[in-house]
Amino acid sequence: MPEFAELVAGYHRFRDAGWEQQRSRWTDLSQGQSPAVMIIGCCDSRVDPAMVFDTVPGQVFSLRNVANLVPPFETGGGLHGASAAIEFGVLGLEVKHIVVLGHAKCGGIRAALSGEAGNFGHGFVNEWMKIIDEAKARVTSCHHADPQEALELEGIRTSIANLRTFPFVAEAEAAGTLKIHGAYFGIEDGMLHVLDQATGEFVAS
Repeated sequence: MPEFAELVAGYHRFRDAGWEQQRSRWTDLSQGQSPAVMIIGCCDSRVDPAMVFDTVPGQVFSLRNVANLVPPFETGGGLHGASAAIEFGVLGLEVKHIVVLGHAKCGGIRAALSGEAGNFGHGFVNEWMKIIDEAKARVTSCHHADPQEALELEGIRTSIANLRTFPFVAEAEAAGTLKIHGAYFGIEDGMLHVLDQATGEFVAS
């Protein structure tokens, strides 16, 4: 199984080149982090926020999960991995921006549309994708020409709305210390579309 060996070989290339070239940065980062931006992206292997935005280490605090979703704020039951990351980003790191980054050809969105999200035997994905049940109902009732893309965009809007149910997010946004953004990356064309908060539409950047 050569895949892990390839990762280790990649580490050695990084250690000899990238790390050495930015040694002073890594020295600074060893003392802590203070990123101004948090990105909530999909765990899809094709959409790496660091590559899409050409960032450097320490610039972005990143949360990745299936379909770049944010659950609504709640305090009871279960483990809250996404909520914990949001809490730490906003209250711990005091990020100035949160970007919800969606993308084309999202497998989680496709599974939600087809109703096959729970076919892996444990139901974790199915339960997670219920976050966009209302968005899915809106999309399917409107008979979009491309329901996949429509739900990908609606998923971003839903995640932004859910972000605002977190009291500390709403307070920071109201105080002007935090701005929330939506963005959508096209895998095939490489285009980034940014959500216009005034119109609710995604505009090519």
